[in-house]
Amino acid sequence: MLNFEKILENTIVMLRPITQNDILEFKKITTNKNLWYYFTSDLSDENELYNWVYNAISDNKNKIRLAFAIIFKPENKIIGSTSFGNFSHNDSRIEIGWTWLASDFHGKGINDYIKYLMLKYCFEELNLKRVEFKTDVLNLFARNALKRIGAVEEGVLRSHTLMTNNRRRETIYYSILENEWPNVKDCFLTKYNLK
Repeated sequence: MLNFEKILENTIVMLRPITQNDILEFKKITTNKNLWYYFTSDLSDENELYNWVYNAISDNKNKIRLAFAIIFKPENKIIGSTSFGNFSHNDSRIEIGWTWLASDFHGKGINDYIKYLMLKYCFEELNLKRVEFKTDVLNLFARNALKRIGAVEEGVLRSHTLMTNNRRRETIYYSILENEWPNVKDCFLTKYNLK
């Protein structure tokens, strides 16, 4: 069963449940409006940020979605957020998503450290059969990142999600299955010398 108080960490990042005290730190890193083009909320808007944080806390409390603050351990500061959601115990699957990083941390491999922690928890502690991801068809950076970690492209849902700029997003799904995890894990271990 998904532990809604779970903390995941390695030498680079710590993922811990979002708290109300995180708002001020989030405000410092969410001001770049361009960061939210592929996101469903514009967190550069203070009201949307507050709503987003309170919804994340509420989702955690109600066991709907486990939203994490991402802490960059070398600097001991919040650099973004990621979540587990759409958990189905019966179907033995979960979604990893709602992920964003402060602009200064794009393209530095931080997301790979995050995904490794989350995938390891899903397959080795929760013993799930499937982990799924979804993103905007237009978000080539995210799509390439998912392929790079070994996620398999599955298909597109047309006109699926309303985005912050009133654009209707086509959503593309990816997954990693239980039997694929050993190879995916080996790639992480080889590339980043992770444990």
